[in-house]
Amino acid sequence: MRDSEKQPLAVRSDSRECTLPTREGTYLMKRCQPHLVRTGIFLLFLLATVPAYCQRGTIDINAGETSDKFGALAPVTGGDLDINGELTVKKPSAKNGGPSIVAGGEVRVPTDDTNHAKEFAVFGGLSFQVRSSFSIAVHAQVRKIDLPAATVENQVLVRDNLELFQLPIVLKYKFGAAQHAFIEAQGEPEFTPRYRAPASTSTLLVLPHPNFDHGYTVRGSVGYTFGKWYAQGTYQTRYFKFAENPNNPTNLYNWKSNMITGGVGLVF
Repeated sequence: MRDSEKQPLAVRSDSRECTLPTREGTYLMKRCQPHLVRTGIFLLFLLATVPAYCQRGTIDINAGETSDKFGALAPVTGGDLDINGELTVKKPSAKNGGPSIVAGGEVRVPTDDTNHAKEFAVFGGLSFQVRSSFSIAVHAQVRKIDLPAATVENQVLVRDNLELFQLPIVLKYKFGAAQHAFIEAQGEPEFTPRYRAPASTSTLLVLPHPNFDHGYTVRGSVGYTFGKWYAQGTYQTRYFKFAENPNNPTNLYNWKSNMITGGVGLVF
């Protein structure tokens, strides 16, 4: 542990931050508003930049369920909101061809962030239109994952947040009448994250930085396009494994996550 002695859980009397009850006192959290503000800014950015600067854009809003299991702790299931946006910044030349330049991002907000992670990601990349019905994209992506704390034997243990550099490959295939149906697959290996201690943890026990072993994320979607609108269903599975040592007591950082959602999207 970073602190050799157990510290009592407490909240400043003048704190404006949100507090949530635990089995041993009060868990000091970040303010409740930032992830909602980020979501709003993300949506406003898309609405403002697509018409002015970009040649095409999509945005979709998905809701569903996520299941998270950390180490030997029991899995916990809760609701999840997932918002994705993508912009085509530059299309290939009609004469010379080549890839499109794309950019976008994702915001994931669980209904219960004491047991599930919040996530924010931005990316840029290249998309190759191999055929009219099939494309391959490679993204360079930065993702921030705010991990929930763990409560073990009535003691709150705070995990570091993760900042990840990712290189997902995205395959998309359109089929059916007028190619309105589509299937999309995305996957990437995970690289060693950068660790960030959560804010406002001075009164809590913070776990040491763990030693990364390996990880992966795989996502698949199926959907159908109705003019400028589309509907889709998505399943994602993710796994992070860290070395079992004093920095990862009882494997509290090891994380298996499954998410399933359904949603609607708009093509600009």
